[in-house]
Amino acid sequence: MRLVIVESPSKAKTIEKYLGKDFIVRASMGHVRDLPKSNKKAIDVESGFIPHYEISKGKEKVLAELSALAKKATDIYLATDPDREGEAIAWHIAQVLGGLANSKGKSQKSKMDRVTFHEITESAIKEAVAHPKKIDAHLVEAQEARRVLDRLVGYDLSGLIWKKVRYGLSAGRVQSPALRILMEREREIRAFIPEAFWIITANTKTTKGAEIIFECIEQPKNQAEADRIVIVGKAGKWTVADIKEVEAKRAPKPPFITSTLQQAASSRLGLSPANTMRIAQKLYESGHITYMRTDSTNLAKEAVAGIGKIVALKFGADLFSPKVYKTKSKNAQEAHEAIRPTHFNNFAVGHSDTERKLYQLIWARAVASQMIDAKVLRTTITANTSDRAPRVHKTSRNKYGIGGMLLSTSETIPDFTVTGSVVTSPGWLLADPKARGEDVDLPVVKAGDALTLTDLSAEGKETEPPNRYTEAGLVKELEKRGIGRPSTYASIIQTLVTRDYVTKDKRTLIPTDTGDVVSSFLEENFTDVISDKFTAEMEEELDEIARGERAYIKTLKDFYTPFRKLVKTKDKEIGKITTLGDAEARWRCPACGGPMIIKLGKNGKFMSCVRFPDCSGARMIDGEEMKGPEMTGEKCPLCTDGMLVTRQGKFGPFISCNHYPKCKFIKEDEEAKKVRDTGVECTTCKGGTMGEKRGRFGIFYGCSNYPDCKGIVKSKPTGKHCSLCGSLEMAGTKTIPERCSKKTCPNHNPHRLAK
Repeated sequence: MRLVIVESPSKAKTIEKYLGKDFIVRASMGHVRDLPKSNKKAIDVESGFIPHYEISKGKEKVLAELSALAKKATDIYLATDPDREGEAIAWHIAQVLGGLANSKGKSQKSKMDRVTFHEITESAIKEAVAHPKKIDAHLVEAQEARRVLDRLVGYDLSGLIWKKVRYGLSAGRVQSPALRILMEREREIRAFIPEAFWIITANTKTTKGAEIIFECIEQPKNQAEADRIVIVGKAGKWTVADIKEVEAKRAPKPPFITSTLQQAASSRLGLSPANTMRIAQKLYESGHITYMRTDSTNLAKEAVAGIGKIVALKFGADLFSPKVYKTKSKNAQEAHEAIRPTHFNNFAVGHSDTERKLYQLIWARAVASQMIDAKVLRTTITANTSDRAPRVHKTSRNKYGIGGMLLSTSETIPDFTVTGSVVTSPGWLLADPKARGEDVDLPVVKAGDALTLTDLSAEGKETEPPNRYTEAGLVKELEKRGIGRPSTYASIIQTLVTRDYVTKDKRTLIPTDTGDVVSSFLEENFTDVISDKFTAEMEEELDEIARGERAYIKTLKDFYTPFRKLVKTKDKEIGKITTLGDAEARWRCPACGGPMIIKLGKNGKFMSCVRFPDCSGARMIDGEEMKGPEMTGEKCPLCTDGMLVTRQGKFGPFISCNHYPKCKFIKEDEEAKKVRDTGVECTTCKGGTMGEKRGRFGIFYGCSNYPDCKGIVKSKPTGKHCSLCGSLEMAGTKTIPERCSKKTCPNHNPHRLAK
C-alpha cells in the first residue's frame, strides 16, 4: 500500500480518482503543528531562533490515523501545495511521522518523498508520483523565518501597545504597514480642501437632426467665467471645428496571477480577496484550474497549444497569437504557471454560481491573453462658435448686462469636444466580451458643418478628495510596494478587519478610531519598522532564504537584535498614553461644564471630562452626550449580588449586570427578542429556542437559555427534520436555503449531493 498525504479532503478525493487501487490518499487538514500561544515557550532566541512546535489543537486524531497508515505503507508521498506553506506542512508531517519504522525495519524517513504539481489532473498527478523528490529545506527555512519573524515582531509590538495605549490591541510586521497605507489616505481625505469648478455642457443637433452633446475642454474656477462662456456661447453660431479619427489597438492582459485575480474578481464579481481565494481553492482542488497562489504570468507550452485549439474552434485560427508575458515580480518562480484552466474545452464548471463565474473569468483571461489585439476607432469632434459670434457689452450693474449692447468685434470661448469609440475588430474581446465596455458611436459630420445649439448650461461642482482604498485597490498597492506576497494579501485585509482596525463598507476599507490610534503610535515610534522600504527589503531577504542565498540565523539576528533594543528603549521613553489630546473648546463637559479631552475606549474615540475620575461626564466623538450606567432597580438573575444597569455599547444601549463583563448576564429587549427569535427549538438543551445574535465575527444563532445552554449554530435553523439523517438540524444560508447542519450528513451540501 502506498500512502499519499495532502491538506484537504476534497483534494484527496480528486487525486484518489487518478491513482490506482494501490494508493490511499488522506488529508492532514492543513497544518499539523504550530507555535504555542505563549511566546516564552515558542522561540529560543538565544540558541539561534529555534522554534518549539506543538501539535495543533484537534489534530491528534488526524495524526493517529496517518501514523497507523504510515506504518503499513511501503511508500509515503507528501503531496501538499507547491509553495512555501505547502513545503512547511510536508516537513512538519515528516517530522511527526519520522520516528516510525515499517515492519521491514526500513526507517520512515527513507520511504517519504515529496511530490508537487501545479494542477490536479491525471497526467500531472501520475507524472509527479513517477518523479518524487526530497523536501526543499530552503523553502521550509523561508517559511519558518517568516513565522518566527512575525511572531517576534507581533509579540513585542503588541506587548508595548498593551502597556502604552490600551490592553488587547495588537500589531504585526505586515499588517501594520498595510494599516499605515490606509491611514495615509485617510489623512489626505481629512486635510482635503475642496475647490469649486464648473462643467459646461452644450446640447446640439446636426443638420440631419442627430443629437451631439459636447463638453467644454476648460472647467472655469469661478461663476463669472462660467456665465461669460454660457452667454457668449448662446449668442454665437455653432459649427464643427475639427474631427480627429485615430485607430488604436487594445492588447490583451496577461493571464491572472494571485493579485490580479483578486482585483478582477472584486471589480467584476464583487468578491473580497478572501472569498476569491477560498473559491479558487475549491476550483483547484476539484482539478479545474492550476494552483492559485502564484506571481508568475508564465504559461506552459502545452497550455498555449490548448488555447490555440480552442481559439481555432470557437473564434477562428487567424485570431490565435501566442505571447510570452514578462513577470514583473523579480522573485516569481517561473517554473510555476499563471492561473489558468486545466482543460480549456471546459467552458463552465463549478458547484455553485459563484464558482462558475470565477472560473469563467479565469478562462476568459487566459484564452484572451493568447489572441490578437482588438482594434478600436476613437473619434474626437471639436465644436465652437464661429468668428461672427457677437461680443456682449459689459455694464456696471451686471458684468454682461441685461439685454446688453452687441458689438461688432468677436469674443472667443474655449473649444467643446466629444469623444466616441467603436470596436472595429474585436480580436481578444471575443473571448472576454465583458472587458469590451460600451461603444459610443458618434453621428457622421465633417469640419465646417453647422450645428444648432439647443441648450448650453453650466453646473457648479467641487473637487472631491481621493477615494479610500477598496480591497482590490489595497491589494494592488501592496503588490506595487513589495509588501507581502500573493498568499498573504487576503489574510492581511482579514486580520485588519478582525482586529477592528478597519471596517468594510461594501468593498471600501475605512480605518476605525482604534486603527487610527494604533497606526499613529507605530508611525511615531517605529517609523522604520513599518516603512515600505524596510518591509519590502525583509520580503526580499525571505525570498533569498528560499533560494538558498541567505542564512536563516543571520537574517533573524540582523533584524531582531536592533529591533528588541528599540522596543526596550521605547518602553522606557514613552509614558502611558492616557489622552489623545484636547477636545475642541466648543465641547464642554455635560456634567460640570469643564474642558474635555479625547480618549480611546473599547468602541473607539470619545471625549472625557478632564477631571475624570472625579467627574464622569463624557461625550461621543461627535459631541452627543454619553450616559454612564444607570441603575434599573432590578436584581441580576444570574449572580447573587449584581444589579441591572443600562449601558451604551457598540451596537447601541443594552441592559446588563453591573458586574459585566465578569457577570455575563444581558437582558434583551422583549420586542427585539421576538423579532430575532426563530422559534426553533434548541437541539442542545431541548428547552430554549434559537435566536439571532451578533458576535465579533458577525451573525450567529444561540439558545435563549444562555449562559446555562451554550448551543449555537452559524446558519439560520429552520426547525425541519433532515430527510436523510432525520435530525432536527436543517438550516439556511444565502446560497443553500435548505441544508443539514451536520457536516457528516450527505445533505450538508445538496449541490454536491445532486451531482
